Parts: sequence; structure tokens; C-alpha cells
Amino acid sequence: MTVFEKLTQFLTAHAIAFRAVHHEPTTTSEASAKARGEDLSVGGKAIVMKIDAEFKLFVLSAALKIDSQKIRDFFNAKKIRFASAEELQQLTGLVPGSIPPFGKPILDLELYVDASIVRNEIIAFNAGSLTDSIVMPTKEYLKIAQPAILEFSQM
Repeated sequence: MTVFEKLTQFLTAHAIAFRAVHHEPTTTSEASAKARGEDLSVGGKAIVMKIDAEFKLFVLSAALKIDSQKIRDFFNAKKIRFASAEELQQLTGLVPGSIPPFGKPILDLELYVDASIVRNEIIAFNAGSLTDSIVMPTKEYLKIAQPAILEFSQM
């Protein structure tokens, strides 16, 4: 079963309303937003980072950048870096740009969501491929994904 299928089954099983969008392959947040017909700011950009010895999943508005210093400070980390494409493949079976903003049970990663996501009515994201996206209400996303909410974005 693909991550997209796993995700849509998970949402359906929990009676979560969502819209699936199949589109041309997209490799940037801007291209994904355009393909979905949504504003860039509602895009949930999912980034896997290695914090000291552990990989964690961070989600923020696609219109913003990650503030590594805020993450370093929060975790009191000595080393922090982005996961490589090879590490993403090993951890998730996915390529960069296709990571959905979900930890367990979809991906075996701790999930942290930036406050920029909470401020939006909807969240739109690539759902396990570069050609499939999901758009859903943010409050439903937060309820089902159960992330820790932090401030780690910057303009």
C-alpha cells in the first residue's frame, strides 16, 4: 500500500473530510500550491531533520522558512541538520517534496507543527508522492495528527 493510500484510508476511517488532488509532478512548494489551486501560505511544508541522534518531522507554512536556531534551542541540541534524500528514502520510503505532514501511524517520526499552520483554516500538502495532494480543514488535521505545536518559522 502506498503512503497516499495509507493516508486516505486513515482519514476516511476517522471520518475526516478532505479533498484529494492529482496533479502534474511538483518539486517546489510554489508549484504544488499552483497545482492545487491554493495559496502558498496554506501549504504544509514537511521537513525531516536530524536533531542530535534522532530524526523528527517539522511542518510549517510553505510561505515561510524554518528557523534552525529556534529548533536547536528548543531541543537543547548540539547538532541539527536536514535529512538527506537517502535518509528520507530509508526512513519513509519517499522522495524529498513528497513527505506528508503526519507522524504515527503514517510515518514513524515525532511530529512538530509550527504555529503558522494553526492560523490557517485549511492545510494543503503533498501526500506521499509528487503528484498527489490533500487539502483538509486545519482543525481536523490537528485533531488527527496530534502534533506538538511550537514556533520555529521565520520569514
